[in-house]
Amino acid sequence: MRRGIRGVTATALVAGLALAATACGGGDSDGGANSGGELSGTVTFWDTSNDAEKATYRKLAEGFQKEHPKVHVKYVNVPFGDANAKFKNAAGGNSGAPDVMRTEVAWVADFANLGYLAPLDGTPALDKTDDYLPQAVGSTEFKGKTYAAPQVIDTLALFYNKKLLKDAGVEVPRNFAELATAAKKIKARTGATALYLRGDDPYWFLPYLYGEGGNMVDARDKVVEIDDGAGVKAFKTIKSLVDSKAAVTDATDGQENQLRALKDGTVAMAVDGPWDIEGARAGKSFKDKKNLGVAPVPGGSTAQGSPQGGWNLSVYAGSKNLQASYAFVKYMSSAKVQQQTNEKLSLLPTRKSVYEVPAVKNNEMVKFFKPAVDGAVQRPWIAEGNSLFEPIKVQMNKVLTGSATPEQAAKATGDAYRKLLKDYK
Repeated sequence: MRRGIRGVTATALVAGLALAATACGGGDSDGGANSGGELSGTVTFWDTSNDAEKATYRKLAEGFQKEHPKVHVKYVNVPFGDANAKFKNAAGGNSGAPDVMRTEVAWVADFANLGYLAPLDGTPALDKTDDYLPQAVGSTEFKGKTYAAPQVIDTLALFYNKKLLKDAGVEVPRNFAELATAAKKIKARTGATALYLRGDDPYWFLPYLYGEGGNMVDARDKVVEIDDGAGVKAFKTIKSLVDSKAAVTDATDGQENQLRALKDGTVAMAVDGPWDIEGARAGKSFKDKKNLGVAPVPGGSTAQGSPQGGWNLSVYAGSKNLQASYAFVKYMSSAKVQQQTNEKLSLLPTRKSVYEVPAVKNNEMVKFFKPAVDGAVQRPWIAEGNSLFEPIKVQMNKVLTGSATPEQAAKATGDAYRKLLKDYK
């Protein structure tokens, strides 16, 4: 990330925003740095981590107070499903937005486009930027400015119950065709369904799309791609897996239902991410933690791919405690805190240096997920990026319930994209 002149401009813009904003951030109005340069006041932090992670994140966030005793960190856990709309309502309504938010990678461009985030170039928030993984940086930038610091990077993988696959006499499937074939043996010999398929969340559709060589859009050339042959094949694959009973799915509550099915052993496999490692291991099927296997997401007929995900840290443009907020972002994205996060939760750092720490390097989940992240497919980091998922969600439901064919679903998704992206072909 470049700094210098661009950083000076960004800092000036931040100052202007802070003076002009009528919104009330979580920080005290008299917060910031006092005459001696010591930080003070309140920093309200919205954390979007799940139930298995939030206690760790709270403790890490409150650790900032030990370094800056005159700063109070007000920790608020906001459920992931509510966080996007809640932040937009607070920021757009000029009331109640946090100073710092743990933002999903697809949200940054959207929030920045709306003017809700403070540019971080030239501020203390961006520290040792050369240490960031290059693939983690893309989602933090929008129209030439940096609006977040990378904090966690992830992708999807295949979680599997080693015992169930061994009892069924099947190997870990390399593609969805092999999974469908193995499903009959798994059911007959163990009683378990082969796969839990997240039919409620369009993010989980992407491995099927990438497996057919497809993508949602080509952001560089501004072309909608999801309604081509690859998109049709992807919808056909999910329909076939459910219809053949190789997979079970739900229209809602997939996160909870998938994790429960995996933990209870009613399914042998699930496509999931590192955020659910600790949650899965809490189940009866994984009392022996070594029983949880992790493998690449199965491929399609032509390729194999999984989306790049993760979490960043952003500062609200209307914060009344910008200096303390910048320092908090610096702290929470530091190598020290990222190492602690990995050791407690097995989440993947965004800093290259952390992967050289023996405890991190030898973490079994890092050993798998780091190569997977290196090969993950970057999503389009555009302001409308998060909005691309809703049309897929609608059409997945229609395909899985039989109210639309895969061909109709792909076409309808493409049509919705062209309405959303006016200048795309």
